[in-house]
Amino acid sequence: MEFVIVTYPTKRSVRVDGVVTGSTDDVLQMDSGTHKFDLGDPLDYKPDFLEVVVEGTSVLAPMRLAFGKK
Repeated sequence: MEFVIVTYPTKRSVRVDGVVTGSTDDVLQMDSGTHKFDLGDPLDYKPDFLEVVVEGTSVLAPMRLAFGKK
């Protein structure tokens, strides 16, 4: 099991591989491997998505991914 925190200046839903999985600033759990992250609509954030290999994380050391405002 892998762990990721997605950040954005305000609270937003986080989609992983097209499915809402949680919210920004929450610790998200997922299987290891390549995953595509985005914040859904409206598309007022950058980058449009992040596609990353998630592996080697722990609940105490999650991967951190950041989105910013456009």
